[in-house]
Amino acid sequence: MNQRFRRAVEWLSAAAPDPVACAWRWHHNEMGTELLPAGRLWDVFMLPVQPGLLVLGALLHGPRKPGPVLADFDREQVGFFVPPQAMTFRVGAGSRLAGRGTWIVVPRPGHRVHGIQWLLPPDGEGTLNEPGALEAALHATAALTGDTAADDNRYHRRGGGARAVATLPPSGVH
Repeated sequence: MNQRFRRAVEWLSAAAPDPVACAWRWHHNEMGTELLPAGRLWDVFMLPVQPGLLVLGALLHGPRKPGPVLADFDREQVGFFVPPQAMTFRVGAGSRLAGRGTWIVVPRPGHRVHGIQWLLPPDGEGTLNEPGALEAALHATAALTGDTAADDNRYHRRGGGARAVATLPPSGVH
């Protein structure tokens, strides 16, 4: 495992209830996945694949380095790792926020497992997607997807408007 992926494994493992055991499993089972809790080190803002890929493209062309992005092609979702409790939104356009109380299936960085793969793996330094940049990318791509949710102010950063709670089951990527 190269140094970049080793740092990513260590960073992701820090979110696990037992970080040492999590890192050990990834180091010894390259094709494995781990079930990691959202809400402590990061939340995951999820969009359907088509708008999610467009938002990722906008982030890649933006001025800031984007954070980790995970795709679940079987469930047709793209998840953007964001700071915990930094994003709020009203449910719309198939978006969801996985925060405290939600568990995320995460493959070992650099590997695809059962349709789940990193589009942008963690850098191992804790870089996350900035809510402001994500919001701007949502607005920029809304016209391309026909999604008016971003233009209707359904996506908000903390303090930016009404808050809705997303309750997701504690298993799998949702």
